[in-house]
Amino acid sequence: MSSVTPDQPRRAHEAREAGDRPPGRAGPPRRVPSPRGRTTGRHHAPLVVAALVAAGGAALTSWLPVAFVIWLFQLSEGAASLLGAVRAGTAGWLLGHGVPLDTATGPLGLVPLAVTALALWRLSRAGVHVTRAIGARGSRSPGRTLVAAVAVGVAYALLGVLGALLVGAGGLNVSSVRAGLTLGLLGLLAAGVGAARTSGVSKLLAARTPRPLREGAQAGLVAGLVLLGVGAAVAGLAVATGGGDAADLIGAYRTGVAGQAGITLVSLAYAPNATVWATSYLLGPGFAVGTDTAVRTSEVAVGALPAIPLFAGLPGGPVDGFWSVSILALPALVGMVVGGLLARRLLRAVMAQRATLSWGTLFLSAVSTGPVTGLLMGVAAQASRGPLGEGRLADLGPVGWQVALASTVVIGAGAVLGAAAVRWLARAAA
Repeated sequence: MSSVTPDQPRRAHEAREAGDRPPGRAGPPRRVPSPRGRTTGRHHAPLVVAALVAAGGAALTSWLPVAFVIWLFQLSEGAASLLGAVRAGTAGWLLGHGVPLDTATGPLGLVPLAVTALALWRLSRAGVHVTRAIGARGSRSPGRTLVAAVAVGVAYALLGVLGALLVGAGGLNVSSVRAGLTLGLLGLLAAGVGAARTSGVSKLLAARTPRPLREGAQAGLVAGLVLLGVGAAVAGLAVATGGGDAADLIGAYRTGVAGQAGITLVSLAYAPNATVWATSYLLGPGFAVGTDTAVRTSEVAVGALPAIPLFAGLPGGPVDGFWSVSILALPALVGMVVGGLLARRLLRAVMAQRATLSWGTLFLSAVSTGPVTGLLMGVAAQASRGPLGEGRLADLGPVGWQVALASTVVIGAGAVLGAAAVRWLARAAA
């Protein structure tokens, strides 16, 4: 009979506390707790797979409407085929990204900005999806954000090269190098915006930017969007005034119901171009509708134009008198309103801190709105121009640097006046 020593119960209790089994007793294998500092984590999708899926989805979403419109044209001519619609739709899709097409009538480079806007939006969402897929959501890591953007850009560039090869096999000349570089750059920039917002890098950059510059940049973006809205209203009014001409131009194409529906959809695809052109008209530089032509408030020299619905709302002549002053005053009024709202926002911020708003801070914020708006409008103007073949229609649209300069001066000066007026009124009321 074995004797039990006094310290054996104590040792058995300590063994149970440590997770060991008492000696001589069988049982299930003991569980070893995992270290506290180690986390299991989620299993994220591989970067290559996530980028290919996201970029492919963005490409498919922006390609389908173009292919549908091309199919309507082919259906009206009785020559609808799946392969032909795919190739023609891919050509239009590449054109929507700024890749010119070499046709029998000359280069085709007038970009339908509606397709461009759709593609950029989907690419931004692709950047969001890839950032989430690699587990970088809320990480505030510039490196991981850049990795997600580059991955989408590379995948989209590959799709652009494949699309150019597909179009080239049908007899239409498209540069594969140009397609790859253009789509890769657009994919990198648009996906970078979505990735930065998802990872929190955009908030990090905004927090490190001085408040006057940050407020001025936001006001500049708002001014640019408001300018485009005013331009859209003016373009819509011009088309509505000449709506009969537009309907006659569409009806002149003997293509049946399907073909006329396709022409209408193509006109809608170029509606953002008309918006940018109308905004350039309001700012002063105007735009061209062919070589040696000009459409400005002070001059309209166009000559004979082809039957294209996009030209239905062109003004019949220069604007003078009261209406000329009113039209030119619209962009300045936009700048003054934006500057006044900027001053009110800054005043509320400093009042919450029980401080005073200095004229230097206000002036820096108001002046910085001009270059931001100018950059936005200059890029939009340059993207909206391009040729429609050789000869007379080789030059269409506004000149980017002229629109950028006019926007910078008009919006910047208007914002300074509006901000100063609000600051002076607030000081007088105090």
